[in-house]
Amino acid sequence: MLCLSTIVSSYSLGHNLMVFEPQPLFSYKGNALIFQHKAGAFSLMACWLGQCMLGVPGAGRRQTGLRLWHCNAGRGRFSLEKQRALNISFQKQKLTTVMPVFSARSTAIMLNQLLSKTLALQTLPKLWMSTFTSLAGDKNLILMGPPGAGKTSVGRIIGQKLGCPVVDVDDDVLEKDWNMSVSKKLQDIGDEQFLEEEGKALLKFSTSGSVISLTGSNPLHSRSMEHIKQNGIVIYLDVNTKDIMERLERMKVDRIVGQRSGASILDILQKRKQFYKKWHDVRVLCQMGDSIEDIAHRVVNAIKRYQDSESEAFISTRNTSDDARECQTKYFSDAVIEGLAPDGGLYVPEKGLPKLTRGEWKTLVGFSYAERAQIILERCIHPVDVPAFTLGEIVEKAYGENFACHKIAPVRHLVGNQFILELFHGPTASFKDLALQFMPHLFAYCIPKTCNYLVMVATSGDTGSAVMDGFGRLSDIDKKTIGVFCLYPENGISQAQKLQIIACQGENSLGLGVGSDFDFCQNTIKKLFTNSDYTGFLTAEYGTVLSTANSINWVRLLPQVVYHASAYLDLVSQGIISFGSHVDVCIPTGNFGNILAALYAKQMGVPIRKLICASNQNHVLTDFLKTGHYDLRGKKLLQSCSPAIDILKSSNIERYLHLLTNNDGKFVKQLFVQLQNEGHFQLRSNLVCLIQEDIIGGWCSEKDCLEMIHSVYEATGYILDPHTAIAKVVADRVQDRTCPVIISSTAHYSKFAPAILQALRIDSIKHSPLSQLHLLNSFHPLPPTHKALIEMLKKAESKTTHICLPDPNIVMENVERFIQNLYLKIH
Repeated sequence: MLCLSTIVSSYSLGHNLMVFEPQPLFSYKGNALIFQHKAGAFSLMACWLGQCMLGVPGAGRRQTGLRLWHCNAGRGRFSLEKQRALNISFQKQKLTTVMPVFSARSTAIMLNQLLSKTLALQTLPKLWMSTFTSLAGDKNLILMGPPGAGKTSVGRIIGQKLGCPVVDVDDDVLEKDWNMSVSKKLQDIGDEQFLEEEGKALLKFSTSGSVISLTGSNPLHSRSMEHIKQNGIVIYLDVNTKDIMERLERMKVDRIVGQRSGASILDILQKRKQFYKKWHDVRVLCQMGDSIEDIAHRVVNAIKRYQDSESEAFISTRNTSDDARECQTKYFSDAVIEGLAPDGGLYVPEKGLPKLTRGEWKTLVGFSYAERAQIILERCIHPVDVPAFTLGEIVEKAYGENFACHKIAPVRHLVGNQFILELFHGPTASFKDLALQFMPHLFAYCIPKTCNYLVMVATSGDTGSAVMDGFGRLSDIDKKTIGVFCLYPENGISQAQKLQIIACQGENSLGLGVGSDFDFCQNTIKKLFTNSDYTGFLTAEYGTVLSTANSINWVRLLPQVVYHASAYLDLVSQGIISFGSHVDVCIPTGNFGNILAALYAKQMGVPIRKLICASNQNHVLTDFLKTGHYDLRGKKLLQSCSPAIDILKSSNIERYLHLLTNNDGKFVKQLFVQLQNEGHFQLRSNLVCLIQEDIIGGWCSEKDCLEMIHSVYEATGYILDPHTAIAKVVADRVQDRTCPVIISSTAHYSKFAPAILQALRIDSIKHSPLSQLHLLNSFHPLPPTHKALIEMLKKAESKTTHICLPDPNIVMENVERFIQNLYLKIH
């Protein structure tokens, strides 16, 4: 037996660390350390390969070279959030003696020292000073952007306020090195040689604690940017290209690097954006009419945010003051990986989402969907968790050729004041693709590479195939450590949706049908997550940690915020409204995630007036919005032609109530414990009034849904899917027509061919799903049938169907069997 002890009861920089007595905790076997603890079913594994290298199931990107495997009864883990404070790579340290490293407290393993206590304390310097005058520290603040962005002027103001040297690369580096003007040098040697000479000059330059204003072309030279960035934070002054063109004209600039090829200044500016995106750490979105002082002020605020990484913590919706004292701080990457909080609540940002200014939103009007997505997501995800360049790469992968429409989520006029937000152009033909082409790449980035992850998902129809397709697009390396297990109601989704799930099964994913409804699937997933014996067993036996891709995972909501914001900006871009005019948003709603994302967009500054929640005949949610009484007693889920919203227990209502009650986790916990135990809860009247200020609710019968599909097709030639038809019925009933209403079209009608054929009164319901789609296509409908869906249905013919009884224990057995087949078992 090896003996370990602990330091760090509460991990706090600059404070004394508590040391506990050594306790026997694990046995050594080969190259593995097998940790066992009698207080709960869990164990820990780590590699001992000449040095101590430990990993953390559940640990996010906020970690150092040291990675600790930590299981708190299978679900807990230690968050090493002090990334910048640890300026030492523990993995490189030689251990000359056996040292106490861990001890057990309850069912948790606490981090000790790998080095001596003295050395450990020496390697925990304070975080960046938070005072304004100490903002830069020894780091350089490097201003980057196109010519005419104001880098030099902004740099002077910041340097003056911070009391630090200011370096203008043009004046203080290039011209001094060359003994001639920059324009003369460019004229003498041409574009390509100029870039090389400019790069060489920057490579020779070194300073610290300064404000540096780069040239517009510095970012085109990789080696010099790598050099200058080593000791600096790069701030991108992102100025609208139209504004830059006007400034250059006023400055009488008629030539910049790259024009010798015959390209226009506009083309060059557009091309350079890729380089600015590559190198920036922080983006400052400059607005029309900004003064230099305004930009300098926003640069300082952006740097403060960048340095203060710990301010953007996440809490559970069931968090109480007592919990806060006992629990370790969680951050974005933790929320992504864990999905569900250990107390059964849902993760939310403690301080809410950031708000963009009116000017910033107006600037985004002329941007592409992917550009809007990156800028909005940069504000919501701290760069310590996901650096800006990495986030940009993920956005590019998520929203590219995998979507059938280059606009990704276009807005189309339907009738009157109603506009359709088409969210079905992704590979699986539903709105879930907008989040699930993004999430898997982010998830793969955030997780440590020291254990396996199984993403558990319950689907009411669309989520399953979207998750499996999204994770199926990961690299081969990532697919070796990330698997997907999808649980779906065998008879509760459309035949096309079922075939999609079957078709999307791959080397790292499995779909399992159960003879029950979606609520059973969702509740079973939650039970697995909160069963510490089971999750601990999976960690101990297979080195596998559970996570989720349902909308209970915070990262599912952020891309949905993007498309609601983008829809509004598109109406402005099309001249339908001017910025600041209000719109209503109507959404077919089941689990409350999509409509909650629209509410978040409103909080971030998008001028949304009312949200309209549209339910089908399973209208528990709509009843709740009207009365404040969430009542599941005696309710039986009814199957409908809109299966994606056949839901009684809406998970994201919990996040909404947490928001509505100003983060009152104790109250939210009481509500959902009561719902679990008694099947209902009733809100106070003041909270009901607050709900009705945000949201209007309505529901639609099966008959009215089918009639709406028929009437819209007859009037416009456009086919609504059943969910979108429900939203239109409700919008017609409750919207006052004093402003435009954006109706979220959450799925392509091709997924529901039997219902569409019935609505259009075409008697071919008994044909196969493929035959039904070919029949629909013969009518030349708008939008056209979904090509990727047709290919999926063809692919499903060669795949195997997996079905089990609706018993959580049987589901658990299937999960374990899948893990056995997917990962190497640890003995």
